Amino acid sequence: MTATTTWKPSLGAWVDEVGTHFCVWAPQATAVALVVEGGAPPRPLAASESGYFTGMFPDLTPGTEYRYLLDGRGRFPDPASRFQPHGVHGPSSIVDGRPFDWTVDRWPGIAPDALVLYELHVGTFTPEGTFAAAAERLERLARLGVTAIELMPVADFPGRWNWGYDGVALFAPSRCYGTPDDLRRLIDRAHGLGVAVLLDVVYNHLGPDGNYLSTYSPYYFTEQHHTPWGAALNLDQAHSRDVRAFVIENAEYWIHEFRFDGLRLDATHALIDESPRHIVPEMTTVLRERAGDRRLWICAEDHRNLAGFLRPVAEGGWGLDAVWADDLHHQLRRRAAGDAEGYYADFDGTANDIARTLRQGWFYTGQPTRRRGEPRGTTTDGIAPSRFVICLQNHDQVGNRALGDRLHHVIDLALWRAVSALLLLAPETPLLFMGQEFAASTPFLYFTDHHDELGRNVTAGRRHEFRHFSAFTDPERREAIPDPQAEHTFLASKLSWTEADTPDHVRGLRLYQALLALRHTLVPVAAGEVEATALDENAVALARTATDGSKLTLVVYFGTGGTIAMRRSQGARTILSTEDEAFVPDPQPIIVEQTGDSMRLTFARASAIVVVDSPQS
Repeated sequence: MTATTTWKPSLGAWVDEVGTHFCVWAPQATAVALVVEGGAPPRPLAASESGYFTGMFPDLTPGTEYRYLLDGRGRFPDPASRFQPHGVHGPSSIVDGRPFDWTVDRWPGIAPDALVLYELHVGTFTPEGTFAAAAERLERLARLGVTAIELMPVADFPGRWNWGYDGVALFAPSRCYGTPDDLRRLIDRAHGLGVAVLLDVVYNHLGPDGNYLSTYSPYYFTEQHHTPWGAALNLDQAHSRDVRAFVIENAEYWIHEFRFDGLRLDATHALIDESPRHIVPEMTTVLRERAGDRRLWICAEDHRNLAGFLRPVAEGGWGLDAVWADDLHHQLRRRAAGDAEGYYADFDGTANDIARTLRQGWFYTGQPTRRRGEPRGTTTDGIAPSRFVICLQNHDQVGNRALGDRLHHVIDLALWRAVSALLLLAPETPLLFMGQEFAASTPFLYFTDHHDELGRNVTAGRRHEFRHFSAFTDPERREAIPDPQAEHTFLASKLSWTEADTPDHVRGLRLYQALLALRHTLVPVAAGEVEATALDENAVALARTATDGSKLTLVVYFGTGGTIAMRRSQGARTILSTEDEAFVPDPQPIIVEQTGDSMRLTFARASAIVVVDSPQS
């Protein structure tokens, strides 16, 4: 679609045909001056009654570095800086994205029902850890069957490496990964391959180091509300209008200046907003109104299981396209790995519960949870299953484990293949975490690079949070948890792409590629039409329809061996099994016996099989 937009910047520094414009909100300041690096005298900005200071200078060109003086104090980076070439404490740099030569100008986007998401962290996705290096790997993902990549936050952060959730320069792509134009090239390359690009954005808090917002205004944060990370962003108190405008402009900036196809809003349960109109529906409305004919996809991470997030704004909802739905992950992790501590205590992982979660999109629809005894969630009636994002791995579910272990590190690989089939053929939208497709041996650990004092606190806090888990009640065991501040922790989290091409890992890659190829032939499932049933205590069946009208049934067997019976037509045939020789070095084939309309499946171990009834059967 066309790149035309009615949006234009109003914060930070932006370039047009007459020069470079500057605008910063500093309502408590009497005077604000622009200081160009290199010794030039300060340039005063004009004050407005609403607390904004503005100026336009025809002689300041892209690449010029600058800071602000507030009533003669300091030299502070721009809170809406487009680039911080020397780090978050250094000067800001003028950036002009207009001359960028987009090779894909009419990108139609991806239909929501066709989404297969691939979450990646730019710094650890490749050895180089850059936007440019990530762009070189995109063709591989397109061949796999991925239709959208989701970048973990790229807003600049303190230090040399970080997950991105300590971002403080919300408009500036991290200089650790490259330049703003490098990010544009990554997105342009993806679009050329038919792959959408989504961005994880964090508005519930800013990082603790390099956050200059409060230097400019005491109204950015409020002590009236608190989050797990401290004072909440001010979305509903005095002067919140300008804070909300800052947040929404940031979202628009990524969509329009970089052509991201959508956003994943981090931890929206921590966006505390008691105003008449919550900021999320306000944001979704603005983004869609100004996107023109572009197809946007806006998703939230929120553990509350509230269907209202997915209802149209006109009906009182938030207008989101999708929500991360972790309940299926928790059910499968409980079933496959036996995890029962923390939030896993709320799940049993039975075949019945897994099937129910598949039918509903999430498990909790209003019943009390075991740990808190309070109702959680609402029903999902009328909501298409593709609007629930499901996974076996994501950055949280791997990286928030003490040792950063992935699910396939702790369960039998036969079972891993079986649950992978369930993920990739389920009617919900699947999300893969980088390296999952080839069963990467590398962990994904929690890592930071803060200054010494803060770093020591982060290390101690990281180990302290695991004190209640049985594996780490011993203080000596907790000391063995990798230090987030150590360079080795960051380097150990980088994917090994040479590993991806070795025979054992290639087999896993073939399985994922075959399953995704099959997925892309399936008809989208409408609300209320998910056919998922428990065949017995060890098996779940999931039925889908293919584009040729044939009916496919995936049977996932979680046990260590046994036989199940099911009704099928006499023309049913097997089209894929996770025990096929192409996918496993030691196949233990599933025995299929048909008598009349009955089919018996005998499994030697955990595995999955897809059988198909042709339309003429």
